[in-house]
Amino acid sequence: MKNRDYTIGEIARLAGVGIKTLHHYDAIGLLRPAGRSQAGYRLYGRPELERLQEILLLRALGFRLSDVEEAISGTGDRLELLEQQRELTRRRQRDLERLLAQLDRTIRSERGDETMTDEQLFQGLPDAQSWQTALKKHNEHLKEEYGVTPTPVTDAEGMNEMAKEAISFTQAMIDALRSKKAPGDDAVKRRIAEHFAFMSSHGQPTDAAGFVARTEFFLSDSFHREMLEGQQIGLSYYLAAAARAFAQ
Repeated sequence: MKNRDYTIGEIARLAGVGIKTLHHYDAIGLLRPAGRSQAGYRLYGRPELERLQEILLLRALGFRLSDVEEAISGTGDRLELLEQQRELTRRRQRDLERLLAQLDRTIRSERGDETMTDEQLFQGLPDAQSWQTALKKHNEHLKEEYGVTPTPVTDAEGMNEMAKEAISFTQAMIDALRSKKAPGDDAVKRRIAEHFAFMSSHGQPTDAAGFVARTEFFLSDSFHREMLEGQQIGLSYYLAAAARAFAQ
């Protein structure tokens, strides 16, 4: 098919963008027209259409205009850029799928059809705002019952890593309980020590006494006790016993 030139109005209708937007892209050097007609109208050809497509794809992925320019200028290979955009889109898709699954699970929990542990509240949450939303009920409980206002989440990536470790540690304790290992079993103590090392390496140092205090708090506080017991009956008591055995 023979390539043709488009006026700014035609390309605006074709791409579904405003003429003012195209004027702005021209003004900042992001999308220059191929040339102008004898009457002075901007004209765009196939290369400009392809560049506009790249711009709109990146904008749909949440890129700022300054970042769009950098991304497009970073490679002269259109195929390479499109493949990079596809990978970014797949990552976003996976994030959205995880978030949707988390929302469904939270809705079931709110309806009383399922109980979520503290750790499960945070699965599939990609950003700080999502963490804040998920923590709302937990934070309200701490404020109402104890007058404590937790620090707002700013490091989503760090929180995600902490959540993964918390899930892994809790599952290890559940497995130990189900397999009837004594709270003072050497394997249980090793996993607790590994958990302490992880927490320390992520700026949350803890010790045996602090662990005992935390597990005792879980036992005395109905909100946290129900979270643990909803995941495995007897878990809150087993954690407290394991903490005391580790501290001795």
